[in-house]
Amino acid sequence: MDHFPTHWGRPRNELDDQYNTFPLHQRPANHTDTFANGVQRTQQPIVTGTSVLAIQYKDGIMMAADNLASYGSLARFKDITRLHAVGTSTVIGASGDMSDFQHIQRVLDDIVTDEFTAGDGNSLGPAEIHEFLARRMYARRSKMNPLWNSLLVGGFQNGKRFLAFVDLLGTTYSAPSLATGYGAHIALPLLRQSIDPNPDAVTEEAAREILRNCMRVLYYRDARSLDKYQIATVTEAGVTISDTQKLDTTWDFAENIRGYGAQTQ
Repeated sequence: MDHFPTHWGRPRNELDDQYNTFPLHQRPANHTDTFANGVQRTQQPIVTGTSVLAIQYKDGIMMAADNLASYGSLARFKDITRLHAVGTSTVIGASGDMSDFQHIQRVLDDIVTDEFTAGDGNSLGPAEIHEFLARRMYARRSKMNPLWNSLLVGGFQNGKRFLAFVDLLGTTYSAPSLATGYGAHIALPLLRQSIDPNPDAVTEEAAREILRNCMRVLYYRDARSLDKYQIATVTEAGVTISDTQKLDTTWDFAENIRGYGAQTQ
């Protein structure tokens, strides 16, 4: 950021300028190649993922995200995994910039490795992972170099479920059902209606069906979503991320919309 008011886009005459203040601050010249050392700062999200959904249910945590990474409005990458296991009791799901998410994955994998090599028998649980991410996201935001992601952290440890949210500003909160991106507007009301009154009454199969229906709604309504998705479950047995699944959808209703497809009149 240019902190000198005399440089804020107003052309000036160095010799006759009624707004001038002396001495004139000269803009420092950049004589180096920005990319010479491989150091870059993400100024805005580039290749992005959309919604992540997560819920608590009777036996643990379940999370879902589609496999699309969009380059602007182009559905560029259709086999991206946006769910990542951290250790044996935690899973994170990310929307936002995918390169920043890859950086977060590497950082978390390094932390898990360090914990394992310590050999003290302790491991980081979902609450610790969420606390670390909250501090890291806020620190990067404070340096004006944020990680452009919204993250859901879910896990199951010591018989307790954990589900929480953190975004690029370091904002955090927890709830029985959470969603990022467009899903926070479209899918979250459906999740709250089904889950929030009593998560302990929701079985694993019911939880899968709830997430499947919400992913279908998002595919119908969100132009940056895909009909291929994955579901992660975290129970006392550990973390499981499913293979890619495909939604069963129907577009018969669109044939009655004037302007859709070939018109007979």
